[in-house]
Amino acid sequence: MAGMVSGARMLQAAGRALRWNTRQSQRAAMLARPLSSTPLRRSQGGSDIERGSQLHGFVVEDVQSVSELKLKAVRLRHQRTGLEWLHIDRDDANNVFSIGFNTSVTDSTGVPHILEHTTLCGSERYPVRDPFFKMLNRSLSTFMNAWTAHDYTQYPFSTQNGQDYENLQNVYLDAVFRPLLREVDFRQEGWRLERESELGWQIKGVVYNEMKGAFSDAGALFATRAERQMYTGTTYEHESGGDPQVIPELTYEALVDFHRTRYHPSNARAYSYGNLPLAPQLARVDAAIEGYVRQKPVEVEMQVKPFGEKMVTEFGPAESVGAADKQTKFSVSYLANDLRNVYETFSMSVFSGLLLNGASAPMHQALIDAHIGTDYSPNTGYSPYTRQTSLTVGLQGMADKDIPLVEQRIAETLARVGESGFEQRRVDAALATVELAYKHKTADFGLNLMRSVSTGWFHGVNPVEYLRVSENVERLRADTGVFSKLVDRYLARSQHKLKFVMLADPKYMQGLDEKEHEMIQSKLAALSSADLARVDEQNAELAAEQGQVEDLGALPTLTLDDVVPEAQRFAVDMGVSAESVPVQWRAAATNGISYVRAINAVRDKYPELWPYMPLFCEALTYQGTATRDMAEIETDIRLHTGGISFSPFVSTDLANLGHVEAGISFGTHCLDTHVDRMLELVLELVRETNFGNTARLRALLAAMATNMYNDVASSGHAFARRLAASTLTPEMSAVEQLNGLAQVRFLGDLRRSGDLENIAQRLSQVRDVVFDRATLRTAVTANAGSTDANARALERLLTAYPDAPEREGIVDADKFTPTPGRFFCPLPVATSYAAQATRCVPYTHADSPALQLLAKLLTPGFLHREIRERNGAYGGGSVYSAVQGIFSFFSYRDPMPRETLATFGRSIEWLLNHEVSEREMREAKLSVFGDLDAPLSVSDEGMAYFTAGITDDMRQERRERFFAVTPRDLRNVAETYLAAPDAAARTSAAVIGAE
Repeated sequence: MAGMVSGARMLQAAGRALRWNTRQSQRAAMLARPLSSTPLRRSQGGSDIERGSQLHGFVVEDVQSVSELKLKAVRLRHQRTGLEWLHIDRDDANNVFSIGFNTSVTDSTGVPHILEHTTLCGSERYPVRDPFFKMLNRSLSTFMNAWTAHDYTQYPFSTQNGQDYENLQNVYLDAVFRPLLREVDFRQEGWRLERESELGWQIKGVVYNEMKGAFSDAGALFATRAERQMYTGTTYEHESGGDPQVIPELTYEALVDFHRTRYHPSNARAYSYGNLPLAPQLARVDAAIEGYVRQKPVEVEMQVKPFGEKMVTEFGPAESVGAADKQTKFSVSYLANDLRNVYETFSMSVFSGLLLNGASAPMHQALIDAHIGTDYSPNTGYSPYTRQTSLTVGLQGMADKDIPLVEQRIAETLARVGESGFEQRRVDAALATVELAYKHKTADFGLNLMRSVSTGWFHGVNPVEYLRVSENVERLRADTGVFSKLVDRYLARSQHKLKFVMLADPKYMQGLDEKEHEMIQSKLAALSSADLARVDEQNAELAAEQGQVEDLGALPTLTLDDVVPEAQRFAVDMGVSAESVPVQWRAAATNGISYVRAINAVRDKYPELWPYMPLFCEALTYQGTATRDMAEIETDIRLHTGGISFSPFVSTDLANLGHVEAGISFGTHCLDTHVDRMLELVLELVRETNFGNTARLRALLAAMATNMYNDVASSGHAFARRLAASTLTPEMSAVEQLNGLAQVRFLGDLRRSGDLENIAQRLSQVRDVVFDRATLRTAVTANAGSTDANARALERLLTAYPDAPEREGIVDADKFTPTPGRFFCPLPVATSYAAQATRCVPYTHADSPALQLLAKLLTPGFLHREIRERNGAYGGGSVYSAVQGIFSFFSYRDPMPRETLATFGRSIEWLLNHEVSEREMREAKLSVFGDLDAPLSVSDEGMAYFTAGITDDMRQERRERFFAVTPRDLRNVAETYLAAPDAAARTSAAVIGAE
């Protein structure tokens, strides 16, 4: 939303620091296991290791306890090779391991990105095509991935099973240090010329197509191009993920050489976290790097030479959202501190938040509230991902004539902040938010910790410095005038400032196609007829390789004996508050934090108001009230809570796909001592939000319309799945209205209408029908000792909670009738997204577990090979949503969506003609149990019952059904629901992409 830089910063973090997140787990990210079938020993886990100790070729360089995070950090170095290791000893069963390398580049061929893919295509010990993907179903991993950042490539995983940890560690280590690196894999994952019968010669390759999709995203392209201009003469002017116009310059020989020089222990960082013993891990790594000796890592230029001030204008894709004369993006970037100064990096991060984030931020007031543009530019914020960091401020959705005005306002605002600083309450609120975030108990704490230290660590910073959060907070509190000093040092007297403009070119995508055609013709002209025959021969070899059935015996695997038979249970108590409102109570070890959630149901009434729900939810934390502006309220929220969020809510009846519960949900959390104030703030927003502030409503609407449109380009597979399923069940119809292409169109129409008074009236009507004590239920998770205080505060909230007024002319939604459909949504992107959805059965139906297992089997058994390896899409697969009752297929950044739609159908034919083996059945079940046993953040424990009515007994019954499913059951559900004569009447398909 406008005024919240988190979206822009998330794009920059994901788009640059972890830009090319190239191997997404086919499970939900960050899953975990509550129990381990392998006993965990505490010996040499870190608690009894001392500085100077020597273990398996490693020497302990430092041991430090960090009491605020309840951990002990152990830094080690391999004596022979120099490999660095950070071990975090903490009482957490979700153990993490990562091996990473400095992979800074000197060109934009994408060599580290393509190497990351190709490394995971088989190794000496595990000579299996794509062992990484195949281990997903042979493991109970809670997370598996790999990514290429600016300066490094990492291969992390996490699991709670001790044997699983050892298996995955062995596979990862062999992959990075002893990969096969076959040319056939380079051609599949990187790029290749291939002759298509209808289209002629094409360039294909998984990474090539991925980057074509990324470079057709206007926001990502803007951030990338601006950074290239900011850091000329350094590694950062190059695209580590690969520029599609440059990727075909990469040769197989250059890839192999890059591995030889970069994937070396002397250039590596290993990270481990959790409660597993450290010594066996050290022994495994020492064995994996046997034969390596220390070498000097490759150095590249990272220090930019100050160029003073310059302005650069480039062209990018036009976007269909917004006015044609307001398609310009503009930003001003300032070179800032060396990221190796940890305190200054922390200070700049806080400064950036205070300057930019939220209604109270000076830059928000100067730019967003002035309605010059729709939202901040995609690169706005502080970027601590390069050796020399930078701070950027800019706008998108603006007219190019307003560039001087934006530049002036940025300069004036920085000067004012440099002179006066920030209000002390806002500074206190920002620091309180930092401290509360580290007390919040999340399921993926170890992974998040790794991410927070990695960039600096690969630049030579002692990673333990990043763990001492409270020291930096206290130092900042005592540092008088710190923000004025930062303005003076890096902004007011900047010796390196870039003003970057991107103008919209309606023919930009056409130009890319023409350049690609010219590149293909140039390559063909350099090849003889014999060369072309050899290319055809190589492509035939690749196709034959992709079609081979492999022996996976070399890969380690868990068995179903490693799965605990009993599901983890979350005890809850049910009560009533304010005489009639149901309350679910859960007592848990929350580290002194109280969590409150609530749901207001309106069922299927008021269909005319339903599309306004997303705007309504955002407006509640954006508009302010009649007596207080949002800047003041926002500061209070940050001082006393971890945030207050509202969102639309839809849930299908567990026994009937035709019945749904719909409404609004909200959640918040705070330190136990702030519960009273937290709930007072919730009530203030619920009762007093001023929707009539049309100036702010206009800014919010513009930002939401722009940002949601941009989401389609990066998450088109999700939008395609929603669209395909929208004609099949009431829930998915509602989801499409709320969070699909229908909502994108609705927001665009509202914005173009300009009728803000009518919109404000509609939002007020939504408040009247949604916030009703009679339809409210709540849930509280807190320490046992704070239950009474929470009960008293909740009673006060609910007593004052609104009762919906009587309303005449209530309209019920029309009775929903499932209908098939085929949809195409044109979008100016280089690659497409395809999806197909079939309505099946509700959660409690006996066939539901078999359908879920079927989806798990089809992806590795057929779809991955056909969609990714053969068709060159970045990804694809099948998913069964048990609660929604929808069986879905999808592809992501797909150059051949029509072929993919046919592939979806052929996958069912393949299954019906395929004898499912015991191994395939076991692997599908392991994958499902991995999902079922995902560890939860403490705030999510017991929420399945609160939101959807799924009891612990229901989860246990479903678990037992999974164990009992047979190959015959999979065939039966495929025949009954996906291949039956009536399946077409329950199936829809959608494609989003280029025409």
